[in-house]
Amino acid sequence: MLDETTYVSRLRVHYNDVIKPKLVEEFGYKNAMMAPKLEKITLNMGVGEATGDSKKIKAAHDDLMRIAGQKPVITKAKNSIAGFKLREQMPIGVKVTLRGDRMFDFLDRLVTVAMPRIRDFRGLNPKSFDGRGNFAMGLKEHIVFPEIEYDKIEQMWGMDIVFTTTAKTDAEARALLKHFNLPFRA
Repeated sequence: MLDETTYVSRLRVHYNDVIKPKLVEEFGYKNAMMAPKLEKITLNMGVGEATGDSKKIKAAHDDLMRIAGQKPVITKAKNSIAGFKLREQMPIGVKVTLRGDRMFDFLDRLVTVAMPRIRDFRGLNPKSFDGRGNFAMGLKEHIVFPEIEYDKIEQMWGMDIVFTTTAKTDAEARALLKHFNLPFRA
């Protein structure tokens, strides 16, 4: 029995109790361990304006830390590009990888709180799978998350969200993410 200090995400319990048996039945796996699962969710914010103003990377870092609940890493340029006034090792973005309960909590907030707040949202593109069971999506504004206070932000940034699964095919990954209530377009 779990004591009251042990925290288990609501979606993790839902995956083990409901989603995994459905996937085993749907795809005819020989045992439950063959069912695909969500490995990690990677969040990335590109901040191209940081080349001219170093405060913007700090603001994006703080915003992503509030959204993810975990400290992000500052990504740096690998090459110099004169046309963009970019030198090697200049900070150009922030990223964070979520696993475990933080990943499930983020997915829960994304589906139940953030996605309903997206303007003109018509569902996720079902063609955004990579052929190996991973799914990528983008947000135009990071302010759809309730952790971001609209009055205190100085600039809106886009955000990439990548779902990495253990699924072997896109059909298995789509079924897994559909069971997590990600709204795919028909």
